[in-house]
Amino acid sequence: MAPLRGLLRRPSRNDGVSAVLAGAASAAAAEVEADLAAPVDRTAAAFFDVDNTVMQGASIYYFAKGLAARKFFTSTDLARFAWREVRFRVSGESVQHMAKAREAALAFVAGHDVEEVVALCEGIYDEMMAERIWSGTRALAEQHLASGQRVWLVTATPVELARIISSRLTLTGALGTVSEVENGIYTGRLIGEPLHGPAKAEAIRALAEREGLELARCSAYSDSMNDLPMLELVGHPTAINPDPDLAAEARRREWPIRDYRTGRKVARIGIPAAAGVGALSGAAAAAVTITRRTRSATR
Repeated sequence: MAPLRGLLRRPSRNDGVSAVLAGAASAAAAEVEADLAAPVDRTAAAFFDVDNTVMQGASIYYFAKGLAARKFFTSTDLARFAWREVRFRVSGESVQHMAKAREAALAFVAGHDVEEVVALCEGIYDEMMAERIWSGTRALAEQHLASGQRVWLVTATPVELARIISSRLTLTGALGTVSEVENGIYTGRLIGEPLHGPAKAEAIRALAEREGLELARCSAYSDSMNDLPMLELVGHPTAINPDPDLAAEARRREWPIRDYRTGRKVARIGIPAAAGVGALSGAAAAAVTITRRTRSATR
């Protein structure tokens, strides 16, 4: 974390500095998978949002559910996460919803060792996320890799989890939300803000400068209107499983639209009400096995 120490200041959230800080921190923390061959096309890359773009649902929910199974927090906490997941799948992202979810997850890992949490992320991905990867989106990412381009995930999910997802999908690397770490322990604070909205664009801009990318030749993929700054930044934006606002914007701008949700039209999002109730009930049922709070972290 040494490269990030100079970034640990507390800017105002009203002037956009926090988004720049979050983007710079994410780009500084970005690591390239060591076993990947050098790119043939060195000036172009593809950037993929994760939640509902690469993966069905919210990765932070599966992360929380995995932590619950490992007794990091209570069944009540998990029920709240389950409800947020249903809302996410029905109505899409909101800045307030995403911020609350990330802040809650940070509180759960505060006081824990980074290596411990990374090891947990690996198991949580294999148990709960691998089967939820959209095969169509994965094929798109593989096409970029086959053409010699680098492929990065760009997500508000904690960067440690984002790296695991990237590694499992054999992608180049990941840009994610960066948490403050002291002596290998999470403090429960962020560097800047969650990598969401404008912060994603700032992270891509910082990475492009570092890696010598030409943004006009780059591609970006997302499901959410919140990622419009990221999509506008590149020369080749695509809407994947778009929410209604992004679907309308993509049609207006004549951007490609791809939808991998079975039996759904491009402009339709979410899950049926009955399925939403089922998802919530299933998560709550899993949660009742957790009887007491054993987390030793401090808030």
